[in-house]
Amino acid sequence: MKRVFNFSPGPAALPKEVIQQAADEMTNWRDSGLSVMEMSHRGKEFTEILETTKNDLRALLAVPDNYKILLMQGGAIAENAIVPMNLVGKKSQPATIDFVNTGHWSAKTIHEAHKYAKVNVAASSEDKNFTYVPARDTWKLTPDAAYVHICTNETIGGVEFDYTPDVGNVPLVADMSSNILSREIDISKYAVVYAGAQKNIGPAGLTIVIAREDMLGHALPICPSAFDWKEVADHDSMFNTPPTYPIYIAGLVFANLRRLGGVAAMEKINIEKSTLMYNYLDSTDFYKNSVSIANRSRMNVPFVLHDASLDAKFLAEAAQNDLVQLKGHSSVGGMRASIYNAMPLEGVQKLVAFMKDFEKKYG
Repeated sequence: MKRVFNFSPGPAALPKEVIQQAADEMTNWRDSGLSVMEMSHRGKEFTEILETTKNDLRALLAVPDNYKILLMQGGAIAENAIVPMNLVGKKSQPATIDFVNTGHWSAKTIHEAHKYAKVNVAASSEDKNFTYVPARDTWKLTPDAAYVHICTNETIGGVEFDYTPDVGNVPLVADMSSNILSREIDISKYAVVYAGAQKNIGPAGLTIVIAREDMLGHALPICPSAFDWKEVADHDSMFNTPPTYPIYIAGLVFANLRRLGGVAAMEKINIEKSTLMYNYLDSTDFYKNSVSIANRSRMNVPFVLHDASLDAKFLAEAAQNDLVQLKGHSSVGGMRASIYNAMPLEGVQKLVAFMKDFEKKYG
């Protein structure tokens, strides 16, 4: 069977070992005679899956004991509303939320937040087409904000935070959908971390929320019970039927990552993969990446060809070489190689070799 390297930004590639294990267990999980997809979420089989999944994630990220891990639905887009509905109630109304705008997903979060609070864009990189992360000393924060929100990795622009900002006593909230588990982080510096699963965790349909306990219990009256973090925590992520199969796949991913050496080992591999890509892009004028070197994403590498008329040919020939899903987002054009945890070094090596050959042919 031929090997295809999938550079999709999401839903993204899963580790080959995980897909194989899921296939082997599809109709009979651990001799139970049941597929995970047909298990009762209240039964002992799924309860075991749920607890193991959460425990493995807690170990991988060294999540402190005073944080709850919530397995929810809705994706990060839904969390754009769920986060303010859970947090602005901590403040007298109207509350203010501070945002750092580093691109497309930050802007979507900001747009949604206007429905629930006053919005202050404390810093933005729009002046340079979202190609960098604003330095912390340039942020104009609200002293008594409900929270400060950042998106730690912008998948479309390929911009990633290279530091964890200090925002004092104001809660720091981060959308880590596209770089969670790819690098070591100190969860204790964040009040809330959330992530859609479909980049580094598993299939679409699962959302991870890691919330410090003092962030629970402040939901606005308009917040649906199923999205009230305290309700979800009190019911051990089973206030309603959870996304059982995505949770199962996430558990396989977490177990596989622990076998590989955890987040620290994965970070070394991600540095190697992204360095290979950027070193080549910096060595040629045929391709270009415009992101500030300090803020280049290890997960999403956007680039343009010097001649956009070659784009279609590039994509077609890449596909012929089993390199797929390289087209850039429609808002920016060009190409984008998403090299999440599941992308092996071999895939990046093959892509760079193809790019070199393509340059020789058409440069």
